[in-house]
Amino acid sequence: MTDAGGASRPPRTRRPRRDRGARESLLSITLVLEAIMFFFPMLVVYGKHTLPAALAFGGGLAAIVVLALASRMTGSPAGVWFGWLLQAAILATGFIEPFMVVVGLVFLALWVFCFVKGGQLDRQNAARRAALGED
Repeated sequence: MTDAGGASRPPRTRRPRRDRGARESLLSITLVLEAIMFFFPMLVVYGKHTLPAALAFGGGLAAIVVLALASRMTGSPAGVWFGWLLQAAILATGFIEPFMVVVGLVFLALWVFCFVKGGQLDRQNAARRAALGED
């Protein structure tokens, strides 16, 4: 490749991707699913006039954004703790819409399952790599 001055540039190289563990991936997926799900309770709260429209949509959209951003943070221990805090916050939305307690419990169960199973898979993969001498 040459630029306008005729000098050649080296080709761009992509940075290698960071290895994501199973726990990080599963927890991230859970938070994205919760962000997608939060659209529907937002509509229910608006439709039932439980909250004013601005508060229903503003709070719902804020929750969606926070959940989506939190899904990118699950690679750090602080991000995982933030995910636990978000699970409690989703359960607390049951004070606004009672059915959200059921939804929150389902997602909490999914979060716990992904946390435990992801950790097991990460340990198995680490043991397999160690046995093969890859680390």
